[in-house]
Amino acid sequence: MNGGPDDYLVSTDADMVDVDFVCRALAGSYWAQSRTREAIEASIRNSLCFGVYETPGLRQVGFARVVTDGATFSWLCDVIVDGEHRKKGLGKRLVASVLGHPDVQGTTILLGTRDAHGLYEPFGFVRSEMMRRAPPSGMPRLPQDTPRSEP
Repeated sequence: MNGGPDDYLVSTDADMVDVDFVCRALAGSYWAQSRTREAIEASIRNSLCFGVYETPGLRQVGFARVVTDGATFSWLCDVIVDGEHRKKGLGKRLVASVLGHPDVQGTTILLGTRDAHGLYEPFGFVRSEMMRRAPPSGMPRLPQDTPRSEP
């Protein structure tokens, strides 16, 4: 497979999402490595999800999800492409698909990234300061919710 545009499909069909793939991919990320399978399954159920699939065969090789009200606000998160399929433009194709979705395209879209600014900036994303509230005490805390001291 040469990895050209016809070799991949981007879909929002929830029945196509391979939860095992998503769990493996997120376990290797810096932002979600501690997320439980139960939390990932709940996040998928409650979000607009985009999968990237090889054709033929429809093996999942990429994922993104959006939390949105469909009118004013969207949060783009968990954007990931399997390492073997990177450098083929799939991240760009995935983000373009998200931004073109009718439930997302008219909304203000936020995302957080430490290292993929080059992917998002050509789509009009700009770096900005944000505030964040960690889960209330007694709720499980993920590593990304732990306060960090600034250098």
